Amino acid sequence: MAIATINPATGETLKTFDAFSADEIERRLRRAVDAFVVNRRRSFADRAQRMKRAGELLEARKSEYGRVMTLEMGKPVKAAVAEVEKCARVCAYYAENAERFLADEHVQTDAQESFIRYQPLGPVLAVMPWNFPFWQVFRFVAPALMAGNVGLLKHASNVPQSALAIEEVMRDAGYDQGEMQTLLIGAELVSKILQDERVKAATLTGSEPAGASVASTAAKVIKKSVLELGGSDPFVVMPSADLEEAVTIAVKARVVNNGQSCIAAKRFIVHESIAGEFETRFVRAMESLKVGDPLDESTDLGPLAMPQIVEDLDEQVRASVAAGARLLTGGHRLGERGNFYAPTVLADIPESAPAYAQETFGPVASLFRVKDADDAIRLANATLFGLGASVWTRDRKEADRFIDRIESGQVFVNAMVASDPRVPFGGVKHSGFGRELGVHGIREFVNIKTIWIAKM
Repeated sequence: MAIATINPATGETLKTFDAFSADEIERRLRRAVDAFVVNRRRSFADRAQRMKRAGELLEARKSEYGRVMTLEMGKPVKAAVAEVEKCARVCAYYAENAERFLADEHVQTDAQESFIRYQPLGPVLAVMPWNFPFWQVFRFVAPALMAGNVGLLKHASNVPQSALAIEEVMRDAGYDQGEMQTLLIGAELVSKILQDERVKAATLTGSEPAGASVASTAAKVIKKSVLELGGSDPFVVMPSADLEEAVTIAVKARVVNNGQSCIAAKRFIVHESIAGEFETRFVRAMESLKVGDPLDESTDLGPLAMPQIVEDLDEQVRASVAAGARLLTGGHRLGERGNFYAPTVLADIPESAPAYAQETFGPVASLFRVKDADDAIRLANATLFGLGASVWTRDRKEADRFIDRIESGQVFVNAMVASDPRVPFGGVKHSGFGRELGVHGIREFVNIKTIWIAKM
């Protein structure tokens, strides 16, 4: 795949980039090793000063960087600006909390003194996707650099300007020794770079095949990896829920980022006693969305990032309808140019249909009717994925059943699933392993070293 910015709203190629040569890759690897020596020796206060500055620069440049994201992958510009603002918040969060999260932990033993010390590992390879070009990177960058590590970013080939902008922000913030470098390379070089002894670990957000490839390579060379992969998140609505609010958030949760989010709600599991009313309201709301130019601030839904995504999504919808699913609205491409797809709702979906349990990466919602909470839990878990889940009920005991029995990395009750710097983020099953964000995220790429002092 070419390294290029191709406007998904028009199909126009805006800018192309040459992939790095072998010599340039080698230069950046050497620089990463040198930068690690510098960053690991900095005090937390010194790192925090730089990370706070990175957050300030992001805030100051949010309109500029938001526009870059919109032109590269098509997200509505309001959402793109909000994404940059969220990156600024994660920088501030780890600047303020990293020292506390990684402070020595004293443990009572029969030694004179024993404690746990957290120390950085070194250069970490981050393989990142196009759907949240800034946020996916900064939720790694902020904790990793505050822990004393350095980063090597292999970003998706369709968002090169976003990748270079992130390197620019960190350099301008004072991380100017090569602590965060972008590698403009194709996917075929990821395995070779990960196997290089100078690279100590890897993190990937992306597809199952990409995750399996990185994880297997890391395992072969005995290196730590963290994976955040796909999701087919359930959105469960029970009779006690506030139906109006549930419908409003359901639509938002399905079409966030043009429907291209791992934690977007994809399967809407509704109790049979309210399913008819939910369906009517939900379809009406999906049909009222404004689809169009993502640079227009009134647009609700922009184009999908690449033509192949449209083709794959359309094939899933067509195959599901052919298998017996009922098409309530949408189900087709929009316009003669650009990667636009109509907001789509499917119902009565048989198990043989792709929309039953597969991830649909675009504005396609699958509706299901269930008879009780046990039936809802069974259906919520009837997928290979386990990233997030949203449950709508005002019955606390019922909520606790869902919390305990849904197989996922996070359960949000009466709220849309979202990532937040303060709490860990990640999944189970085919959604990956390891955690980002919170205290758990910053401890993924450190040496948890036990210190035992018998006597002095």
